[in-house]
Amino acid sequence: MSGRRVGAITKRLLQQFRRDHRTLALLFVAPIVILGLLGYLIRGSASAPEVGVANEDQGPLGATVAAALDRSSLIKTTSIAAADGDARLKDGSLVAYIVFPADFSRQAQAGAIAPEVHLEGSQPGTAGPVLQALQQALISAIAQAPGQTIRVQPHVVYLYGGTGFDTLDYFGAAFIGLVVFFLVFVVTIVSFLNERSQGTLERLMASPLRRGEIVLGYMLGFTVLALIQSVEVLIFSLAVLKVHNSGNVALIFGLEALMAIGAVNLGIFLSMFARTEFQAVQFIPLVVVPQLLLSGILFPVSSEPKPLQALSNLLPLTYAVNGLRDVMIKGGDLTWGSLQLDVGVVTGFVVLVLLAAVATLRRRIA
Repeated sequence: MSGRRVGAITKRLLQQFRRDHRTLALLFVAPIVILGLLGYLIRGSASAPEVGVANEDQGPLGATVAAALDRSSLIKTTSIAAADGDARLKDGSLVAYIVFPADFSRQAQAGAIAPEVHLEGSQPGTAGPVLQALQQALISAIAQAPGQTIRVQPHVVYLYGGTGFDTLDYFGAAFIGLVVFFLVFVVTIVSFLNERSQGTLERLMASPLRRGEIVLGYMLGFTVLALIQSVEVLIFSLAVLKVHNSGNVALIFGLEALMAIGAVNLGIFLSMFARTEFQAVQFIPLVVVPQLLLSGILFPVSSEPKPLQALSNLLPLTYAVNGLRDVMIKGGDLTWGSLQLDVGVVTGFVVLVLLAAVATLRRRIA
């Protein structure tokens, strides 16, 4: 074995990377951007969840605990009437509300208190701060009554979801959309790039076909495969994995299909900016990873720092995930009006990237 020949190969490879600025950026810039985004997302969260407090207690304990909740840094409280609580959960203005019943102070004198905690339940991770803040407030209030043992038994009620939900039930709806979007995007961008590198696309451009017809034809071809994949993912999720679903399966498939078509058009559009399959794959950390972090799949959008919330509201996957969760978790309480924004934004994204694909094809090949 010749060390000189091995060194020559190593030197040639490093020189290739030095000339490939896109690959260098992927290796050294993308990790910093992604980790920085994740760190800001986790540690820079500025908004505490909104929680309603309905104090119906005729004695002093309810007011004491409500005041302690108001001072908590874990939640942001507002006074409400108990009768309005469910409506506030449904319109999204509250993630939970807490009720101190009229006999709350008398319960304490009897040695056991049972505050009511009503949770919206469709977003994972929002129940923890509410229950923790209530626990701290109760400990603080009970400490003011030395010598008395009080047993705390909160009565937790879920508007959606509940204790029977596991992690997959909460995340399943979001991952259905993500899996379809990710795989369709990767297959489309690589396949369309192969069509161009093999000369097929150039021959089509030399024919009487219009550019819009070429893009639309490719889109329909990829879309057929994407829709078959969407059906497979949906059936496997509901029938095999038993992901919870309270909604209309046709609506789930419709949102899946829109995301698949959007991923197809996005793949066609971005393939115009890659010359090799390796360059095409480099779009994954730029296109998929930020949407995974910011679209509400892992962290509720409402808990993100304000600048990231504004960015999340521009991402199509945010609306697709929200729509899928609404259909599968809220089910019977869902109305078409609450889905119009989600469907409208995803449809607009499909049209936008289709037009961008046609325009970019003209610039690159004409």
